[in-house]
Amino acid sequence: MSCRQRTTPLRAAGAHVARLRGRPAGRYTDRMSDFHGVFPYLASPISADGTIRTDVLERLCDDLIHAGVHGLTPLGSTGEFAYLDRAQRMIVVEATIDAAKGRVPVVAGVASTAIADAVAQAKAYQKRGVSGILAVLEAYFPVSDAGIEAYFRAIADAVDVPVVIYTNPQFQRSDLSLDVIARLAEHPRINYIKDASTNTGRLLSIINRCGDALKVFAASSHIPAAVMLIGGEGWMAGPACIIPRQSVELYNLCRASCWDDALKLQKKLWRVNEAFARFNLAACIKAGLAIQGYDVGDPVPPQAALTAQQRKVVEEVLRSLG
Repeated sequence: MSCRQRTTPLRAAGAHVARLRGRPAGRYTDRMSDFHGVFPYLASPISADGTIRTDVLERLCDDLIHAGVHGLTPLGSTGEFAYLDRAQRMIVVEATIDAAKGRVPVVAGVASTAIADAVAQAKAYQKRGVSGILAVLEAYFPVSDAGIEAYFRAIADAVDVPVVIYTNPQFQRSDLSLDVIARLAEHPRINYIKDASTNTGRLLSIINRCGDALKVFAASSHIPAAVMLIGGEGWMAGPACIIPRQSVELYNLCRASCWDDALKLQKKLWRVNEAFARFNLAACIKAGLAIQGYDVGDPVPPQAALTAQQRKVVEEVLRSLG
């Protein structure tokens, strides 16, 4: 039996398989709080007048779930959280929860420059019914390690759902150091980290420092197969919106330790990342979704939609992946 054949049971189980291994005391153990696998960073469909196209978002969520993804993440980077107001963000979260219908976890992004505002967002999303919070620190002035730690602790103290801390040194003015990450991992609700540093060695350092106390998710800027090999739980990334079945297949191959097949598929899927690195990420995802029939609209200004030539690049990559 080949590795690809042996991945079938995992694929059939999909989001309904809970891997409850090695949770420290006081950690979450129910299925909807055991995050693993492929979590697409959802695009936020929006009209030119600012109206969130909830029907498009709900259709996208439903299609992604049928494709086998393990969870949904509204208001990630691909979701243009930085360009939406509070009302728009809540509509995106509510539409995602309504579409999910409890089939997969919904982990909503919370981001602010101020602790009070971040806490208010987290409480509001938990009240609406999210399974977890993805916490992002925005910063105008630099923030000390103590301030960074206080920000994430305040969010985790305010909710009763698992918290994923997010770190992206490329875009965050104040990043999380390994020492801060290790201290945050001691919090009973800070169970996961999504790291977009592009540094797989940093991920291995986090895994070695924190062990089972902090499960690691990669970004699309990493090579997910390599992250799974060193002990990652999966990845949270925008490209999974437009190649969900291929992303789930890659995850299943990694879970089955079919590393040769996983590497072959990884090399093929990396073409998406190479193309997206050339242009605005939200614009690329929205173009890819539009090509596949989702009326998601253009990126929120001052971002710009892809030009016809740029869109052709995305279309050619998608065609090459089937």
